[in-house]
Amino acid sequence: MKPRDENKINEIYKATLNLVKANGLSGITMQMVAKEAGIATGTLYIYFKNKEALINALFDVCTRSSASTFFSNYDPEQPFKIGFHTIWLNIVQRRVAHFNESIFIEQCFHSPFIDEESKNRLRKMFEPMLQLIERGKTERLIKNMDTVWLLAFMIGSINEIAKRTIYYNIKLTDEILEANFQLCWDGIKA
Repeated sequence: MKPRDENKINEIYKATLNLVKANGLSGITMQMVAKEAGIATGTLYIYFKNKEALINALFDVCTRSSASTFFSNYDPEQPFKIGFHTIWLNIVQRRVAHFNESIFIEQCFHSPFIDEESKNRLRKMFEPMLQLIERGKTERLIKNMDTVWLLAFMIGSINEIAKRTIYYNIKLTDEILEANFQLCWDGIKA
């Protein structure tokens, strides 16, 4: 049996991300992905048995990569606001630098393609963020409300920063980043 060609898989992933950005998750087919990746449709089926398998594999790759970036330089022993700022900034920078991936992940959350196993893996990967939010509530530094809503506020604002940065071709300066962080902080602080 022929070994998997990692370069080909990366091209398939890149093609899928480009197509999802242009057409939406439900608007792509295996044939479209193969054409965009420059391979035969039959070759694509050697690597992924169907669109759902491709989407789940790519979702797993994207979320693992994102999680490792999100928690870069984060130390759970730091004061809450410093840790929160570190993660917030990492997420913004990741979303802007990997915009197609961000759109893909966001669409996956609103699709029937992602299986429970993938969702459970994702929850475990983001456990440090959940623990940080709970610590902030315990220390009475942030609003004592359901973590789901605190994260929705934070991630929603980050997503909009990334979209506006890309769509309006805005250079994110330190001043813009800090002003937006302060808006987010003011929204969640106790």
